[in-house]
Amino acid sequence: MDGLTFSEKNGTLTAYLSGELDHCLAAAVRAKIDERVQERIPAGLVLDISRITFMDSSGLGLIMGRYALCKRIGVPFRLKGADERAMKILDMAGLCSVITAETQTKGSIK
Repeated sequence: MDGLTFSEKNGTLTAYLSGELDHCLAAAVRAKIDERVQERIPAGLVLDISRITFMDSSGLGLIMGRYALCKRIGVPFRLKGADERAMKILDMAGLCSVITAETQTKGSIK
């Protein structure tokens, strides 16, 4: 994975992921996001995956875990920038019915 950056606007924290998100890097990314969320308790968390070039099942776990963390502490969660392939994986996992996801081309899905 080439990077993880954060921005904050109007209390909403956005985590931008870029590059390859695989098993080797998911734990480090997860820890950084969780630390930032727990220290700030933002008004919302947006996980932007529009710049991900590869994601294996650990990426799905990362998304599910951040959703669960946000739900547990009462922070709204939104996934942004999912491509068609990622949406298919999320749908197969049953996540499209519980998380708000904005696709790269089709708008918002809940």
